[in-house]
Amino acid sequence: MTASVQQKPAIVVTGADLAPQAIELLQEFEIVYAGKTPDEESLVQLCEKTQPVALIVRYGKIPARIMDASKKLRVISKHGVGIDTIDVEAATKRGIVVKAATGTNAAAVAEHTWALILACAKSIAQLNARVHAGHWDKATHKSLELSNRTLGLIGVGAIGQRVAAVGAAFGMRVIAYDPFVSKIPAAVTICELNTVLTESDVVSLHCPLTAENRKMINRETLALMRSGAILINTARGGLVDQEALLEAMQAGKLRAAGLDAFESEPLNASHIFSGIPNVILTPHIGGVTSDAYVSMGAAAARNVLAVLTEVTLVTAGQKCEA
Repeated sequence: MTASVQQKPAIVVTGADLAPQAIELLQEFEIVYAGKTPDEESLVQLCEKTQPVALIVRYGKIPARIMDASKKLRVISKHGVGIDTIDVEAATKRGIVVKAATGTNAAAVAEHTWALILACAKSIAQLNARVHAGHWDKATHKSLELSNRTLGLIGVGAIGQRVAAVGAAFGMRVIAYDPFVSKIPAAVTICELNTVLTESDVVSLHCPLTAENRKMINRETLALMRSGAILINTARGGLVDQEALLEAMQAGKLRAAGLDAFESEPLNASHIFSGIPNVILTPHIGGVTSDAYVSMGAAAARNVLAVLTEVTLVTAGQKCEA
């Protein structure tokens, strides 16, 4: 009689791929890919079919309905640092652990932040388009020099600290608002939020999205900002009231804005910032580099293993006690 082959427990990845280094760590599991842009219904069906013990979240939202589709689900591991797309409260009620790959894309996002700051200050996108169109604006255009200007950060975690270090190297005064900061970088002066908004020439967002700070950049806070200031968001789209920002840009309140995150993604051709030349847009790729892809994937895999190992040990202990 032939012995039956035991099926590997499944892990669903809400994306189309995972770094080879992560796959190597998870070789004891069956990796199931949900595709490039999985929607809620397809994820529910996939989880019902495969009954995964873990989700590795790359794209899409994870509400309670997806969690309930697998009776074996024990951990939801974010392939990145922002867990606002996961219903953490629902997961906690169900005994499902939610983990983030903290710090794994800090260098990538900080670099992208500076790419957007410089693009805004130096009008790179606009000048590129003008030169391609046959214009030569040397006699009329003036860029913004950042030396001796003020850089204001909202959040000085792993990403914010890197952004601060570059600002200091450029000769900028660096101020920040972060009520949760435990270690203040030497180059940073901690201030109240209103001070950061009113005194900064560049305001850059580096905080997680919570119920308390959703749309913290709104009509009231934009009104506090200096005329001609620059706003950068490489954090979460929900931090910015997009309608209010559009009004500020159309009124000439800000010099430019650089956005890598949006309330609803992906954007389509008719999004509200379409045709606004001094709003620089990128498709939420601040943390997407070849190096970050590996580090985020490996960290997400290790987080899965850490939780499942702990669950196994607890279960084994309970059996021994029985």
